[in-house]
Amino acid sequence: MENALVEKLETTVELINNVMVDPDVNVEFCIPGASGDPYIHLKYMANGTHIMEQNIPLKHHYLEKTPEDIANLVTFYIEQFIEQIDSVENGGQ
Repeated sequence: MENALVEKLETTVELINNVMVDPDVNVEFCIPGASGDPYIHLKYMANGTHIMEQNIPLKHHYLEKTPEDIANLVTFYIEQFIEQIDSVENGGQ
């Protein structure tokens, strides 16, 4: 199962990177030890001045989905993450 999960997450991150239009966002997957859920780690260079980071946990029910479905879900979260940061950075709240 572990190899299949790694392959699914690699495919998912590849799909995310293909649709992402913002080069300031770095996306990588992380698989902690047996005690934790895998997650997608985001790094965003806000206004070129500082790095904002967020983890998107991938619970069991997400991992049963196709890489395309997971990528769509994560892409949605990334868009929200960027909008939230840009809103705060640009003074609108």
